[in-house]
Amino acid sequence: MIDLYTFTTPNGRKASIMLEEVEIPYNVHKIDITKNDQFTPEYIAINPNSKIPAIVDRDTDTTVFESGAILMYLADKTGKLLPKEQKARYQVIEWLMLQMGSIGPMFGQLNHFKKYAPEQIPYAIQRYEKETLRLYGVLDKQLSNQEYICNDYSIADIATFPWVTIYEFQGMTLDNHPNLKRWHDTMSNRPAVQQGMKVP
Repeated sequence: MIDLYTFTTPNGRKASIMLEEVEIPYNVHKIDITKNDQFTPEYIAINPNSKIPAIVDRDTDTTVFESGAILMYLADKTGKLLPKEQKARYQVIEWLMLQMGSIGPMFGQLNHFKKYAPEQIPYAIQRYEKETLRLYGVLDKQLSNQEYICNDYSIADIATFPWVTIYEFQGMTLDNHPNLKRWHDTMSNRPAVQQGMKVP
């Protein structure tokens, strides 16, 4: 049994989608980051960085924080969605790290400056819109001749989808990136993705 500590953010939804895809039973613990639940001593004992998501695997007494690490842990635990052959495995890890290091941070900054900043700063909005569009282009090119990011469905897709799917919330469009739009629609129709996106 997995205990999932999460909230309604793209990073949080990566973990719940993964758990749905690999069909591991899990309990959901809502960590309301709008109420600073992530700073309680109990949660800091699970994740010293006070971010969501985190998991505790009761079967192995293993705690894992950072969404990318959680995806890799669950893939290794189940033997699913992360290839064992070295070349294919590292391609998936490359695209997972692209999401962790670029897509998440850049799209997140766009969210902040467009939706939550106390004042509108045109330079910041333009900077992160430009970088978001550049990353859309990177993904669109990668998806130009294959169904999923690394050909076969993997944790790279699971990591990336919750960030891409907020494009309308960000005031963006995928219309100029047809391969990315097709992939987004394919992902949206997966039952495990649909269920994972509802958690918590």
